[in-house]
Amino acid sequence: MRFAKWMLFSKTPKPIVHIIATTALIISVCASLWTGEADAKTTSSATWSDIEARGINQDVYFHAWGGDPQINRYIQWVAKQVKQQYQINLHHVKLTDTSEAVSRVLAEKSAGNNTQGQVDLVWINGENFAAMAKHQLLAPNWVAQLPNFSLTDPDNNPAMTRDFGVPTQGMEAPWGKAALTFYYDSLATQSPPQTLQQLSEWVKQHPGRFTYPKPPDFLATSFLKYALIVLNNAQPEAIKNRLYQPATAQSQALLLPVLWQYLDELHPYLWRKGRHFMSSGMELRRLIGDGELALAFTFSAAEIPAAVARFELPDSSRSYRMQDGSLSNIHFIAIPYNAAHANSAKLLVNFLLSPRAQAKKQQPSVWGDISVLATSKLTAEQQAWFNPSAQSHPSATIANQAISPALSEPDPSWSKVIAKLWLERYGVMQ
Repeated sequence: MRFAKWMLFSKTPKPIVHIIATTALIISVCASLWTGEADAKTTSSATWSDIEARGINQDVYFHAWGGDPQINRYIQWVAKQVKQQYQINLHHVKLTDTSEAVSRVLAEKSAGNNTQGQVDLVWINGENFAAMAKHQLLAPNWVAQLPNFSLTDPDNNPAMTRDFGVPTQGMEAPWGKAALTFYYDSLATQSPPQTLQQLSEWVKQHPGRFTYPKPPDFLATSFLKYALIVLNNAQPEAIKNRLYQPATAQSQALLLPVLWQYLDELHPYLWRKGRHFMSSGMELRRLIGDGELALAFTFSAAEIPAAVARFELPDSSRSYRMQDGSLSNIHFIAIPYNAAHANSAKLLVNFLLSPRAQAKKQQPSVWGDISVLATSKLTAEQQAWFNPSAQSHPSATIANQAISPALSEPDPSWSKVIAKLWLERYGVMQ
């Protein structure tokens, strides 16, 4: 879903270094116990009662994309709940791009700030996670400490511990599911395209009524990855599987030409003849609302009925998922290695994984974000909270998600490659 947005991403020490590191760790733990707030890395063996005792009555700075009013209101609701339960003061640091939080933590590490980081929690997945994991910017092995993590049934649901195919190693907790969703104005077109190939034909029949954002915007790369997967669907399995491995020069040569050929044919019929691309999905929605576009897409399906209710989109708006597949992923939340309030962040994440918070988030009128909890792990009463019949379904909510197969995210390296090559090929026209 976007999630939210541009989504990026120990070594065994030598003997003497190990001694120094061990001494430093002991000092760090003692200091943490004195202040009542231990770093996430030092509490791997702490009981949940210990974490609760250390985490109450603290501030938590949650760095998360702030571009959707509906999501922002949900986080405000969460803030009230954790204030009542744990006396935690939740501060939503609204990001326009998740890379802002990545850069902040990296800068703090470069400056030697290893205990008092300004980012306590970050909404993340894909490339951003891969980047933070590579530079050892995330606290490891903390997710299993959360009592509610077991409700995701990770033993039987490996997606809960893999981010774009990369093992999370306890560095991030799943928060929700999302899938690429198209929407249209039913007064402007009554037969929207149902496949990528039909999209090409539809655009030629409706020139100027569709476009997509400019990479590296998350929604832009999501559309391009969807196209890349579908266009290579006829390839032998051994070649298709390279999408789920780090991109190499050879795999790029095998898989990318068909994407560029498709875009070369598509662009002349896009909005402004493909010579200008807006910077975000929010601008796509604005162009639909203004009547300039008839078809667009999002990674936050619930934003469509919500935008209709706010009179930002016409009542004639409808949403659906492509029949040849929907790029799908799980979005996560992670604690940086130097978070100043790591235990408080764990209390917050555990609440976010509670059946109450997940059911609230899944309501179309609230967010519509699909829960990561396994129904089999819930009581009968809790399962009823997620009953679709108990939730309102405005006409703009998704019509055919059941017949749209989920397309797994490629390896994170492909997002970077696609964005770079797209800019080299088409960016000069901006």
